[in-house]
Amino acid sequence: MPRQLGELEDAVMTRVWQWNRPVTVREVLEDLQQERSIAYTTVMTVMDNLHQKGWVRREVSGRAYRYTAVSTRAAYSAALMNEAWSKSDNPAAALVAFFGMMSAEQREALTDAVRIVQRDTPEQGGEEPGEEPGAGRAAEGEAGAGR
Repeated sequence: MPRQLGELEDAVMTRVWQWNRPVTVREVLEDLQQERSIAYTTVMTVMDNLHQKGWVRREVSGRAYRYTAVSTRAAYSAALMNEAWSKSDNPAAALVAFFGMMSAEQREALTDAVRIVQRDTPEQGGEEPGEEPGAGRAAEGEAGAGR
């Protein structure tokens, strides 16, 4: 599971994710300098650390590296949520508390996400491809009849 990014790592990765293209240390530096005073070597070190941690891959481009995100911000966020949830001693209560913190827009996004997952995930105990509708459930009922 990924560890949460530090403040500067997150600032760098935010740009890499938003730009969604290979970026140089210089490009990230110039954008970060609009918000804070920061040295080239600091940004270079952070990007090298992100590469070593597996967050970005890099390729040589002339005398510099170009960095590309390995996964999306959504995947990073999902992994953090999953890690936090899996550490709960009562996952159902944790979800109820989490849902209670959500705004109406977030709950709507959650509802949409559940619909997508349900649509894209085959039902357990459902029919196998090419199987007659209902045949899987009938076979399950027969197997469970002796219980």
